[in-house]
Amino acid sequence: MRVIGLTGNIASGKSLISKFLKSLGAKVIDMDEIGKEIQDKNIGNVLEKIKGMFGDRFVKNGKIDRRLLGNYVFSNKESLNKLNSIMIPLMTERLREILCEEEKKGTEIVVIDAAILFEAGWDKFADEVWVVYTPKEKQLQRLMKRENISEEEAMIRINAQMDIREKMKKATYVINNSADKEAVIDQVLKLWNRIKNST
Repeated sequence: MRVIGLTGNIASGKSLISKFLKSLGAKVIDMDEIGKEIQDKNIGNVLEKIKGMFGDRFVKNGKIDRRLLGNYVFSNKESLNKLNSIMIPLMTERLREILCEEEKKGTEIVVIDAAILFEAGWDKFADEVWVVYTPKEKQLQRLMKRENISEEEAMIRINAQMDIREKMKKATYVINNSADKEAVIDQVLKLWNRIKNST
């Protein structure tokens, strides 16, 4: 089984690539969805841990208000680190379980789709890492539109992440998403064919 770590900063176009890889036959593990599942199902008493760390104001009707919590932690590095200290161990455990399940099934190619792949240490599970690069202006506009947030809120979220240049240094391959969709798909297809031919 070959494991690809797919990362890039928020609103980099990573989801487009992830969907395309899924259409080619890869098993995609979306770490954002894993995080939501852990919160929604209260796995590992995560609600109580978040309440204990941040108080009741981010929990409404027994569910975490992700937008409210997100706006708070992204503007406060210490709070983001605290939230990560709760979430990352639970997410890592679930990731290990899924990778074991896929190996038993005989899955050929697995993609770990995670914006915080390096920050969480999940790159250790990958045979290679693909980093998606997008110019900051394009990233900013896409994020504002997607999340319906102000430029200031968007910049706070962008700046809360590891600098994309640092991620690019750690990459096995960099996918340049500064042109059109077809150019990105072409890059991904070449990387995919190389892996398929080596499995």
